Amino acid sequence: MSKRAPALLIDDMLECIEKINSYLEGLTFEQFIDDNKTTDAVVRNFEIIGEAANRLPDEFRHRFSDIDWQRIRGFRNRIVHDYMGIDFQIVWTIIERYLPDLKKQLLSAKEARSG
Repeated sequence: MSKRAPALLIDDMLECIEKINSYLEGLTFEQFIDDNKTTDAVVRNFEIIGEAANRLPDEFRHRFSDIDWQRIRGFRNRIVHDYMGIDFQIVWTIIERYLPDLKKQLLSAKEARSG
């Protein structure tokens, strides 16, 4: 497992979410897929989110089982191992539908750990 504390891994994940949101601010899907730097940056941050989730101790993941850790790690594996086959429509859907909830869940987990 990681030598980084769970709180730091959660901070890493939250930082990546903020980066993704800032990279995409004001962009349409078409603008996103036409900008290789932005698509690369977004994918890289999803990789980090998945890697951080993978490094969390099982006890932590069980304690915060409302977060779909398996799906987060699975998405990371998919984009890392099938990097030439990334479906950016799926990436965009994840950003719009699931990333805001993940951010809220991670903030709650962080608060519960420090509170």
